[in-house]
Amino acid sequence: MGYNDTMRMDGLKAIVLAAGLALAGGMTAQAQQAPAAPVVGAPEAPAPVAVESPAAAAAPAATTPADPLLNADGTHKNGPTEAVGQPVDGKLGIQPQVTQLGQRAANFHNYLLLPIIVVISIFVLLLLGWTILRYRRARNPVPSKTTHNTMIEIVWTLVPVLILAVIAWPSISLLAKQFKPAPDNAVTIKAIGNQWYWSYEYPDHGGISITANMLKEKDEVAAGARFRTDTDGPRLLAVDNRIVVPVGTPIRIIATANDVIHSWAIPAFWIKIDAVPGRLNETSFTVDKPGVYFGQCSELCGARHAYMPIVVEAVEPAVFAQWIAAKGGTMPAANTPSAAAPAQPGSDAADATATPLEGTVPTGNDTIEATAAGATTNQAATGNTDQ
Repeated sequence: MGYNDTMRMDGLKAIVLAAGLALAGGMTAQAQQAPAAPVVGAPEAPAPVAVESPAAAAAPAATTPADPLLNADGTHKNGPTEAVGQPVDGKLGIQPQVTQLGQRAANFHNYLLLPIIVVISIFVLLLLGWTILRYRRARNPVPSKTTHNTMIEIVWTLVPVLILAVIAWPSISLLAKQFKPAPDNAVTIKAIGNQWYWSYEYPDHGGISITANMLKEKDEVAAGARFRTDTDGPRLLAVDNRIVVPVGTPIRIIATANDVIHSWAIPAFWIKIDAVPGRLNETSFTVDKPGVYFGQCSELCGARHAYMPIVVEAVEPAVFAQWIAAKGGTMPAANTPSAAAPAQPGSDAADATATPLEGTVPTGNDTIEATAAGATTNQAATGNTDQ
């Protein structure tokens, strides 16, 4: 073999050797990158477990709590107490009072006014009987010509003045207490009269709004619709959505109206305050006993004036906080003054709060639906707005 043939053979060997080395190096790198094949019969390595941080584990899913005062079907859990907070057929006298102001007023009526009225009535009756018998024609054929008696005139002038003075002091004191401004820890509720239903706002509790309509009787609603039951309350006084207040806490009522003059009244609280369009009237009370209490609009406001009842459910403060949370609201800081309206004096300033007054006055005796303008609510009505 010549020299050239030898050189060609050596070059070919070098090329083949280089190609083999390159191929071997690529396979080695691929083997390093690829995962090792599992060994048959060998135990499998456990999958990595994601460890949650303590803060993430402690944070529950954000859910709205259930309303503590409603059943699953939306009906009321608590019914009224017999003969308390509602009228009773055939009963005389004032309803049992559940506020200190109401109890004081009831005592004023029962132990001061009523005895005075009874004594005066009996005295006048006896005086009239004595006059008829003593000065009849058969007994007194010659009539007296007396025209003046100084002592009698002094007595019949002085005695009524003294009676009025005895009545005046507790009466004026009671009236002043009815309009005493509420303290800073009071729960503020804005009551808005509409034709013909009430709507309410809790301005210091996250802006909760409620529309309350009278519940109809079973034979007055369509099949499957909500109707009044004994748990809801008496006929013509039960509503679909009650307002809720805590017992033992001052309640501040701000009353206004969207159309005509209404009046917010609960006899068991000794409360009656006019709701005037464009004005804010204010009063306060504190409920001492849990229960369900009924009232009505007490100002003639139109054709369906008799069909706009008021229902207040008083509960323990802890239950009230749960109810606020269930409505999507929040509890304010303790002893924080309400910014809903100025305190008295001066609470009759023009209403500049969240309830619009323009464009909500009905024409004639048309009924405003609960979803119409001016009836702000985050709780659905039950279709009784035509009552």
